[in-house]
Amino acid sequence: MKRILLTACVAATLSACSWGIRLDSGGSRVRTAWNDDVSACRSLGTVTVSVLDHVGPLDRNSLKVRDELEVLARNEAATLGADTIKPRGEPRDGEQSWDAYRCGPAARTADESREPAEGAAETFPIRER
Repeated sequence: MKRILLTACVAATLSACSWGIRLDSGGSRVRTAWNDDVSACRSLGTVTVSVLDHVGPLDRNSLKVRDELEVLARNEAATLGADTIKPRGEPRDGEQSWDAYRCGPAARTADESREPAEGAAETFPIRER
């Protein structure tokens, strides 16, 4: 009987680990650039997030841990005004750092967004499809 109760408690604890880790409305507007080039984006800083990667002697599913780290990073990056994040490396001990970027129209600095001088040439990037 004690063994069944212990197993039930461990299962309940493990299933409860992701409660409350949800993508919020700001985080839903932040994309993850796994392999994308972000050289044209404006860096807004680094976000470091962490979750439990083990409960007692039991390791949590690494895919679940990675998913939760990404969700937390997207939510946190949104508070910086970022629209893109890119991982700085692999998760380690339930912690991961991400670079936060602004890649949309607001990525322009104040100097870049001013109107060109009269008669000056203006260039626009070409998107390949």
